[in-house]
Amino acid sequence: MKSIRKSTTITLATLALISLSACSGMSSQDKSTAIGAGAGAVGGAVLTGGSAVGTIGGAVVGGVIGHEVAK
Repeated sequence: MKSIRKSTTITLATLALISLSACSGMSSQDKSTAIGAGAGAVGGAVLTGGSAVGTIGGAVVGGVIGHEVAK
């Protein structure tokens, strides 16, 4: 079961990074928000052992931090 969670986390992180390549038309603040959300999701998943709530919470917190840093 742990290997499935780890594989899922790695897959989601990879997809988040790949999707950022479509950000060429985004503003600097939008890019920072997306990067923060991706990094927060990975961090939340790692800290909570792959919990969906931890992943979503991490994405929200990371997105807010990325948004505020880019101001």
